[in-house]
Amino acid sequence: MKKSELLHAYYLMRLARGFEARVAEQYLKGRIGGFCHLYSGEEAVAVGAMWHLRKEDYVIGSYRDHAYYLIRGGDPRRAMAELFGHEDGCCKGKGGSMHLFDRGINFLGGYAIVAGMCPIAAGLAKAAAYRKEDRVVVCFFGDGATNQGVYHEALNMASLYKLPVVWVCENNYYAIGTSVPRSSARESLAAKATAYDMPVSTVDGMDFLKMQSAAGRAVAAARAGKGPSFIEAKCYRYRGHSMSDPGTYRSKEEVEYWKSRDPLPHLKRIIQDDFEAGEEEFAAIDARVARELDEAVRFAEAGRELPPEKRLEDVYAE
Repeated sequence: MKKSELLHAYYLMRLARGFEARVAEQYLKGRIGGFCHLYSGEEAVAVGAMWHLRKEDYVIGSYRDHAYYLIRGGDPRRAMAELFGHEDGCCKGKGGSMHLFDRGINFLGGYAIVAGMCPIAAGLAKAAAYRKEDRVVVCFFGDGATNQGVYHEALNMASLYKLPVVWVCENNYYAIGTSVPRSSARESLAAKATAYDMPVSTVDGMDFLKMQSAAGRAVAAARAGKGPSFIEAKCYRYRGHSMSDPGTYRSKEEVEYWKSRDPLPHLKRIIQDDFEAGEEEFAAIDARVARELDEAVRFAEAGRELPPEKRLEDVYAE
């Protein structure tokens, strides 16, 4: 990869990490309500998985969706306004943290129901195949989703009909506070997926280069009509399941180990070692991200809630 590409990947990861930090601040100030799930620590998964996508491709994911939206090309201002519940948000304040959606960038939603995005992803891929459209669907979900019946139905149908889906399982080892060994008879989630006769890989989700390489193969296969692929991305969320979760079920040593494998400094070291990038280049990225996030917060603060008479609009198709 070129230096400019790696620096852009670092920028996207830095933007996602910084956005979540700002969201946490605003949540604690009472400006953001409801459930709020942060993506901090998992940035390399989303950036790598989406790296090879085109504008016409679809992205769909779980309720931990802020990073998906931003990395797909969403406006940080509209994302923050949405979390504030304001009408300038990407869903006019009606979606909130767990339900970001923007058809303009083909990001078709965060879904609060565990595994609820999987049949929709299969349906999007089926529609694309039926219409003979050159589209690929990337679907993000967590380890907990692999224990849901609808997940298995979706993978089976995708493989049966050779649908262009890339299934990205973000295995951060905990479904809320329940670890994988306590909930799955088979700890290898990739091994479980082999039953559906599709290419399966287990990837270090803390490493952007490994993620984009695996995703590149999967996207190319889907685009060539070879059907779906499954990627188990082993990663870690640095915060609790949600803002209301103190994460006491995880040991301090475990958290510190995963923080020592932080994907941002890892990618930074690669760029420095391979391209002799100076600190000033990373400082410029940090400054750019800070400006964009300052603007996002100001934009959200200046907004207003949707008037009561408009709150039932967009609920049903008209």
